[in-house]
Amino acid sequence: MTGLPAPGALNGIVVLDLSRVLAGPYAAQMLADLGATVIKIENPADPDVSRGFPPYLTDGEEEFSAYYAQYNRGKLGVGLDLAAPEGKEVLKDLVRSADVLIENFRPGTMEKLGVGYEVLREVNPKLVYAAISGYGQTGSRSRRPAFDNTAQAAGGLWSMNGYPDMPPVRVGVTIGDLSATLFAVIGTLAALRHAEATGEGQLVDVAQVDSIVALTETAVVDYTVDGKVAAPAGNEHAWVKPYELFDCADGQVFFGAYTDKLWRAACELFGTAEHASDPEIDTMRKRLVPEVYQRRVKPIVAEWLRDRTRAQLEELAGDVVPLTAVRNIGEVVDDPGTAERDMIVEADYGSLGTLRMFGQPIKLSATPSSPGRTANRLAEHADEVLADLAGYDGERIAALRDAGVLP
Repeated sequence: MTGLPAPGALNGIVVLDLSRVLAGPYAAQMLADLGATVIKIENPADPDVSRGFPPYLTDGEEEFSAYYAQYNRGKLGVGLDLAAPEGKEVLKDLVRSADVLIENFRPGTMEKLGVGYEVLREVNPKLVYAAISGYGQTGSRSRRPAFDNTAQAAGGLWSMNGYPDMPPVRVGVTIGDLSATLFAVIGTLAALRHAEATGEGQLVDVAQVDSIVALTETAVVDYTVDGKVAAPAGNEHAWVKPYELFDCADGQVFFGAYTDKLWRAACELFGTAEHASDPEIDTMRKRLVPEVYQRRVKPIVAEWLRDRTRAQLEELAGDVVPLTAVRNIGEVVDDPGTAERDMIVEADYGSLGTLRMFGQPIKLSATPSSPGRTANRLAEHADEVLADLAGYDGERIAALRDAGVLP
């Protein structure tokens, strides 16, 4: 088919993306970046709601969601009414030629439509079926509706984030969706390897809540071993010190020289070598004691940093100890270091303009990714996909369009 990416690590893999908004679309987009042929299948009467999310590329009255574009780049578009019997048959015909299907509906939705995993595995036993949901495909909570905040709340992360003695604060990005995205991609790739080796596909069941629980670092074992319940700690780490945000002359920096080696290096760099041999704070174990840290260590670090700018501090110490300016997103986008890693890519949308968006963080030396591509318009590639993958001729496609199955 035309318009596909250059060969990548997943060249030859066909993915059907029935998902919406973020977790599923981003998982499919990751596979597209890595070379898979990804086909975005949407209900023509109720397409992906993220097509309406800001910001927008605009040309007069025409607009296109940059949010949608960033998470659906490099995909082919098909509109398909799965409620119609003919629509279900079209999906099955596509599944016969597919390797992966991704959906993020509430559990039971695909079964209600008559095209759940058990049905589609009969059509294609090698199919890897990735289902992303709030609570997972099993368990007493599986049918509950869920969003990102649901996962942050139910998975414990929300209760841990923020400042002491204040209400907890949600993580500022949709980490429930994003974490489920990454686990879904890992699970899909593992299942693909198994399918290629054995001919057996499988269900990849990823829950947002499970994904958040897996991101809570030491909170679970702190509770199961010591009975300690994680609570908001602001910008401080629960026990590693110094490892937090500090003010400087023109903003804030992260400073994390907590090991003995890094502490000695920092003391030398900032001209206070005597602190490295001070018997009260000369070892990491001593510096980690909360009272000692607050009384001795934190004031020393604050003194080192407060009168220097972020640039001066990075120039002085950034190559030796973990000391990093806290940058806003505009500074990140314009940072030469970001460009050096190809983490801002461009896609040409013609009269709508050029979209600059984040790139692909996975760098493969032999099969590089292709992230700088446009997203599909609704049902843009239906004829092409149905002809090449399902083997339909023009008469069959026209009949489906006349029946309202295709837009």
